[in-house]
Amino acid sequence: MKKWIIASIFLVVASLSLAFTWNNATYYDKPIVKVQEVTVVEEETVVDSYRNEDRLVTQQIVGEWQNGKKKGKQVEWTHIASCSGAADFLLKERMHVFMERHQGEWMAVQVKRDHVVVLAMFGFIGFLLLVGGRQGMFSLISFGVNVLLLYGAIHLYVQTNNVSLIALAIILAICFVVISLVSVSGLSPKTYVAIVTSLVATFVSLGVVLLIFAWTNERGLNYEEMQFLSRPYRTVFIAGLIIGSLGAVMDVAMTMASTLFELAEQPNVTLVRLKGAGEEVGRDIMGTITSILFFAYMSGSVPVMLLYVMNDVPLNYTFSMNLSLEFARALAGSIGIVLAIPISLHMTLRYLRRKKVIT
Repeated sequence: MKKWIIASIFLVVASLSLAFTWNNATYYDKPIVKVQEVTVVEEETVVDSYRNEDRLVTQQIVGEWQNGKKKGKQVEWTHIASCSGAADFLLKERMHVFMERHQGEWMAVQVKRDHVVVLAMFGFIGFLLLVGGRQGMFSLISFGVNVLLLYGAIHLYVQTNNVSLIALAIILAICFVVISLVSVSGLSPKTYVAIVTSLVATFVSLGVVLLIFAWTNERGLNYEEMQFLSRPYRTVFIAGLIIGSLGAVMDVAMTMASTLFELAEQPNVTLVRLKGAGEEVGRDIMGTITSILFFAYMSGSVPVMLLYVMNDVPLNYTFSMNLSLEFARALAGSIGIVLAIPISLHMTLRYLRRKKVIT
């Protein structure tokens, strides 16, 4: 009964939030128009100097003002956009768009998407609570706390000149690990093992990466994408390595600890059998988690890499310019993953032997 009440309250809140964001144009300062009619006037194929083809579409739009003094009145304008949508967007009926006036003519400059964001957010929360239950709720709370801590640390670093970003990243890493794992598994022996494993593996992997950087004099690393920063970009990159490695390392550490503690409770489990099972689990998850980490980092560079390739930029230059930092991040995380497996296995077996759970 209690679950049904909570689910009903959640659905009501989600529905009200979605209805509000769909009809909240009054609270925006920028003019907003709801697109009512879209008529395609002309389509034209264009080819640039690199033989890249695209189509320009000219649309005649009829819309209704949603806020301001003109609320309820109609407006018409001509909208030109490309099918690729690289720097613009095609309009569709029922879209809500922000308007700006250029040279006496109204133009749609951005799509209003807050209702889509709210829908995605409540969808994520709903599935998290449905699958995770109580633990899902605590995971959500810990995620919110971690986001606030990250925002506060960034704000402190930007506003203060004498604060070390590396020190902030280390403090954040400790807080993230403790908050995330304790909120999910509570104060239990497997949580302690996972916390220590995550921190040790993360900082050891960072040390290994820094030694590699020193040995190679950082040849092959291109910091061009970070040179717009007003702070030392190398320091920012190292701080990002610390934070970026945590997610995958925590996953491996918690998986190993939970699996080993669960197996230890089964009857007739010996130290040799438990160690063998832990090694087998570690080998199975090592490859998949490393691949996930690699693809997650590399995926962010795919659009820019496509742009380079489409403009006949050599592949070696394309990869070195766009993937060198991402590869270094993936390398740091992968080292942490590999280290987390034996560390977690050793600490868990040592704890279980000391408590005489297994022999």
